[in-house]
Amino acid sequence: MKVLKKNPQLIARQVLLAEAEAIRAAIDRLDEQFDACVEAILGTPGRVVVTGVGKSALIGQKIVATLNSTGTPALFMHAADAIHGDLGMIQAEDVVICISKSGNTAEIKVLLPLLRRTGVRIIALVSDTGSYLARHADYVLHGYCEREADPLNLAPTTSTTVALALGDALAISLLEARGFTRQDFARYHPGGSLGKKLYLKVSDIYPHNQVPQVPARATIHEVILEMTSKRLGATAVVDDQHILAGIITDGDLRRMLNQHEQYAHLCAQDIMTPSPVCVWPDDYAVTALQIMQERNITQLVVADNRRVVGFVHLHDLLKEGLV
Repeated sequence: MKVLKKNPQLIARQVLLAEAEAIRAAIDRLDEQFDACVEAILGTPGRVVVTGVGKSALIGQKIVATLNSTGTPALFMHAADAIHGDLGMIQAEDVVICISKSGNTAEIKVLLPLLRRTGVRIIALVSDTGSYLARHADYVLHGYCEREADPLNLAPTTSTTVALALGDALAISLLEARGFTRQDFARYHPGGSLGKKLYLKVSDIYPHNQVPQVPARATIHEVILEMTSKRLGATAVVDDQHILAGIITDGDLRRMLNQHEQYAHLCAQDIMTPSPVCVWPDDYAVTALQIMQERNITQLVVADNRRVVGFVHLHDLLKEGLV
């Protein structure tokens, strides 16, 4: 077994601290150039094209994904592939973000004059503001990195972290400027539990369930039959106008048995929990889940103006992947 010369946790702390300090330093370097970048992207009828090589290319792909998911159309073009045909994806209305730590790589030096011929505006996301890329760009995002996090100062670590953070800052600034809403986000993220949390409503769930309900004067025998036949572990209690008056759950039945040796004389309104919490059909399913978790319950009455229309159960939310 190899003996480590240095505590791994100590190394990890040093790396995280170095990257955190680099991001903090990037905050102090924000200036009117950042505002100009946001305005340029907001004002273009085209798309944002992000390019780079090596690790910068990988960061560029993540920035593209974030832009697309937050309402800014974007695509990725590898700087090396651009000069072998991919430059054809560029349109004059586009804004191109070139990511490079040094700003002096061979691929970038070849690509910049070609981009200039298309008429696009160019944003340089670069550490060295005196570099070839920075000098030939329309706008500069200063992602300065004094040194990388590794002891050799070679592996792209701190520099890529700063570039990624600035890309996030740009995407969220654009999101805010566009007035991007939860509904917009749901439209771009329809899949998986994240999407369902944003668009799935109670009305999408409760119609599949039975609707156990009894009148306020129903006998305990009738209550038990209704609860067991509908298999939701509860029943709504309604008044003469069919307005929700209460709910009876398994817990209410257990409390009744503990408190009464004889219960034949009791009726639904005697053992129900009055004025129960309920959800509207138009509420989001995740809202129903939050109520269940906060109150430690497993089902909710769905009511429209206090008229019972259905039930939603924790099992329904489990099946939908919300839990």
